[in-house]
Parts: sequence; C-alpha cells; structure tokens
Amino acid sequence: MNKVLKIMFFKSLGLILVVLFLAQGVYAAGPEIVDLGSSANFAILGKSGISTTGTTSIVGNIGVSPISSTAITGFGLMMNPLNTFATSSLVVGKAYAADYSAPTPVTMTTAISDMETAYTDAAGRTNPTATELGAGNIGGMTLAPGLYKWSTGVTIPTNLTLAGGPNDVWIFQIGQTLDVGTNTAIVLSGGAQAKNVFWQVASQATLGTTSDVKGIILSKTAIVMNTGTKLNGRALAQTAVTLDAVTVMAPHNQRVSQMRRLLAINERRARFDESHRMLLVDRRNQRDEQERRILIRNESITNVEQAVVVNSTTN
Repeated sequence: MNKVLKIMFFKSLGLILVVLFLAQGVYAAGPEIVDLGSSANFAILGKSGISTTGTTSIVGNIGVSPISSTAITGFGLMMNPLNTFATSSLVVGKAYAADYSAPTPVTMTTAISDMETAYTDAAGRTNPTATELGAGNIGGMTLAPGLYKWSTGVTIPTNLTLAGGPNDVWIFQIGQTLDVGTNTAIVLSGGAQAKNVFWQVASQATLGTTSDVKGIILSKTAIVMNTGTKLNGRALAQTAVTLDAVTVMAPHNQRVSQMRRLLAINERRARFDESHRMLLVDRRNQRDEQERRILIRNESITNVEQAVVVNSTTN
C-alpha cells in the first residue's frame, strides 16, 4: 500500500468513527434518550384540546387528535387554501387537527401514537438512579443526569438545577402529579439541553405562574400552564393542554438535527474522497507522463544507436 493510499485509509477510518460517535450518542451520561417519533414535530400536542387566553407565544407546531379543530380555542385560526393546516398570529408554526384534509388526519394519528409510545417508553425505564428522592419535593436540588422515580407526585417549589453536558439525559418518572411553583425555574447548567430532559407524569402537570420550565412533558392526562409560564420544551398531553399568556419554545427536532450532522459529515467525507481521487489521478498522470518521456528518450537513444550502426556499416 503506497503512502497516498495509507493516508486515505486512515483518514476515512477516522471519519467513519466520527459518524458512529454521533449516530450512537456515545459519551452521554444518564439513560438513553426517549424517542418521540413524529410527535417531536410539535411544540404542543393534545388528544382532547388546546386552549389559550391572554397573549400567548408559541414557536413550533400545535395539533389535536382525535378531537376536531373546534377544540383548538383562543388562537384565531386561519385555514390554508388546501384545508390541511391553519395558522395563527400566536404561533410561529402551524396548527393541525384530525378533521383537516388529507394527509393531515393520518399525520395526526401517527403523532398521537408516537406520543403515547414515548410515554410508555419513559414510564417503563428500569434501574433508576434514585427513588422517592426528597419524598417528592426536589426544590433547591442539583441533579446529575439519570433516571429518577417516584410513586407519588413531585413538587418543585424552588429552583431545580440539572447539571450535565449537552448529550446527557434526565428522565423523571412521576407516579402522580407534577407541580412547579410560582416563579420557580428549572435551571440547566454545564451545557445541558432541554431536548434531553423528559418529565413522564402519570397525572396532571401544572406549571405555576411565571415559572420557567425546561424539558419534554409527557403527561398521561392534562398539562396546565399558568399566567406567564415559559416552557423551553414540548407539552405532550393525552388529554388537554391549557395555556394562559405563556411562552413555549420547542427545541430542535432531535432526529432532524442528528441527520443534518450526519449529512454534513458525509458531505465532508465526499469532498475528502473526491480531493484524494483527484490527487491519485494527478499522480497517475504524472507517472504516465514520466513513462511517456522515458519511452521518448529510449526511442531517441535507439534511433541514435541505429544511426551509428548504419553509419558504421556504410563506412
């Protein structure tokens, strides 16, 4: 194996290892991430309705199913010409419902099913890092990545800090209700990301007035967000979502972000392969040129030798 081929081999091997690193999410502390499926396309998702009062701001899509669009209230929806989605001045995104035109009904059925699957996945995780922590009161704590389980409800009356890296994962299995106190914040430190925090709540999740919450809320029943609440995450409820002048910012779609990274790596690898292919072609052309010159030189020498022989014979 010549030097150029060795360089190509080891650099390509390095790129393959990087792809595997990103694809498998190695070096992430805590449990494996919960796959939201197509429900990750929504900031708010409910089976029996989404209602808002006051000046709400949502960045991301909202949707309901199997209930009809009449259960989306307070948004002043405006239907698109094809009747496949609606828009609202309160939503930077689109609104979808089960009674809209195809393919929206199938899309919504799938999203709801994926939400329920994600809930079941989160609820079924085993080997918790801690159980019944703080007897259900975790205000003021700093928690490392992990799986935390309670058979009771959980209250967060004062700030809770989640400390970890950008790939680390937290799953909170809550057997009853989740109550976040007024003015209480979920603080992310060390690069921790909201998209990797999962609140699996067996009953209602209530976010207190002007609270600041991070993570994906997977509620078996309702999600209530009181006045001035901020949610950096998703509200995915198996009944209704109620809002009062809140702000919801959906994190990046996990699958899309990962696919974009992998595509970027593949593009860089393709450019790398092409540059080395051109290098090999150039080297081959140089070798061919050298061989051509050698042949010309040898032919010249042969011609001279023949001329000498002929001249000697003539003399």
